[in-house]
Amino acid sequence: MILWVTLLLSHYCLSLNEAAAERTTLERIEKCATRCSQGLQCKPKANDLFPPPCQSHAEVLNASSVFRNISLSTVMSCQGRQKCSLHLRIKTVLQLTAEHIHGVSMCTVTAGMLMNCRTFSFTRASRERMSGLQVEVENDCTDVSPNQQVQVMVKTVPNYCGITWTGAYDAPKCSSEDLRRHVPECITGRLSYEVDTERKEISVNVSDMLEDHNYHLRLCHKDFICVGKGASTLIKKEEPKKRVVFPYSRPLPCLCIEGWSAVVDAPRVQVCPFKDRLEELWFGVTFDPLEQTLSWEPACPVSAVVALCQKREDGVCVALPHTTQNVSREKIEFTKVDPHPQLCIKFTSGSQSWTRCPFAEGRFQAWEVVVKRQQGHEEVKMLAQTTATFSVGLCVRSAESGLCQITETHTVHVEKHKAVGLNLTGELCSSCLQVKRLNVNYAVPVIYCLDQCNQSLPRRPVPVNQLSFDLTWVIVPAGVCLSGVIIVALVLHILLTVYQRRKQKRCQDKKQIDSALECVVPALQTQPGLHGGILVPDSPHCGNAEKATLISN
Repeated sequence: MILWVTLLLSHYCLSLNEAAAERTTLERIEKCATRCSQGLQCKPKANDLFPPPCQSHAEVLNASSVFRNISLSTVMSCQGRQKCSLHLRIKTVLQLTAEHIHGVSMCTVTAGMLMNCRTFSFTRASRERMSGLQVEVENDCTDVSPNQQVQVMVKTVPNYCGITWTGAYDAPKCSSEDLRRHVPECITGRLSYEVDTERKEISVNVSDMLEDHNYHLRLCHKDFICVGKGASTLIKKEEPKKRVVFPYSRPLPCLCIEGWSAVVDAPRVQVCPFKDRLEELWFGVTFDPLEQTLSWEPACPVSAVVALCQKREDGVCVALPHTTQNVSREKIEFTKVDPHPQLCIKFTSGSQSWTRCPFAEGRFQAWEVVVKRQQGHEEVKMLAQTTATFSVGLCVRSAESGLCQITETHTVHVEKHKAVGLNLTGELCSSCLQVKRLNVNYAVPVIYCLDQCNQSLPRRPVPVNQLSFDLTWVIVPAGVCLSGVIIVALVLHILLTVYQRRKQKRCQDKKQIDSALECVVPALQTQPGLHGGILVPDSPHCGNAEKATLISN
């Protein structure tokens, strides 16, 4: 059952598509002609070079009673696949009265052209036979051009004053698929392309060119017109492959491929491969550090809203007040801007937004806050690359909302390259500073939060006498320890000196005894065979030997 329903829906959709295709296809005619109702004989009549003025008519005649229905449409006549022309078909239904109406005149006027009229008369016999009836007269021999505006007037013959139907008609545009395929004035060729992002190349193929003519291709930037980006490339009609490769530098949304036949006043076609790449437009933000001017110029026409904003820690960029500008083609500038890393530009086009932060790398940062913790408190200084004035507020940040509640504010003037201390008194635990530069037009308030203090210390300003008392508890124990170390070192030094002196005295006594023994050795050597042993000295010099060795057999 589901399969049958699917098939029926598919058939229904196909029928709708075919019907829509038929509606966009113009009716074809072999040749133009004039057709009248059956039984009414129409004959073309030459137009007078100077038509006579209108004449009065019977009260029974008026435009609404004579002309009942008039329709205008376009038909196509072809002598080949690409040699078709357009014709305006004028079809009128009128109430025929043999006494007053002898024929009908159909006139058209286009811009810059003279009036063109076609007049048809009815034979006396046919109009008497069909008098009082509604008759049809149709003519499709008026040539029109695509997208041409035509003024149409239908009159009776003779021409009665006030008995005239007037209307306007717009011929089909070249955007119609039927015209783009078959009418030479609308044939632009078909462009297909492939993009190689690595090589930055666009390969373009051309099909359905105007027969027996060469073809031009180029890259261009589309605005009111497509402005060329270099010379065009000519594709010869004899070439079997109609293919060209173009290099490109940036995938801009207005970068398009334009093609046209090599004939005079040929219609042109553009396709834009990167038309959805709006993010490419938000580059090219420049900053002049001398003039302190932040500027941006769109590379393509775009409808966008531009504003300065401050980027928060969560990535959200909050717009600064009174900085919003609408842009389409012109260059925008923000003068006297403080180039802080948190200052960004927000671009909004439609429902999409993009943020660019030109100072994120800190290349142009004009000032900074330096915080150093010394002896239990923070020392805060400001340093600027140029002379500037700042608003410095002491605030406490809320843990819930993240907002900083300012408790006091000071104005600080900083000279170029000269650090200025903020002289903040008291313990600044869990406090923050909100700093904003004042001598510029656009600046962001920047919050600097100081490091957390030791949780065991009281979070309150510390008096000077209390600070001295606390330092005594630190210095006195340190002095006692140092004195003890010095005394121990002196005692050890004295003991070591006494020990070395005693040891030196013992060595001297021993040397004297050894010298006396060495002097006795020669006397003993003159008495051989004493107890069968010899006393041999270590050194032959008296007084230089420290010991002697007794060798026995």
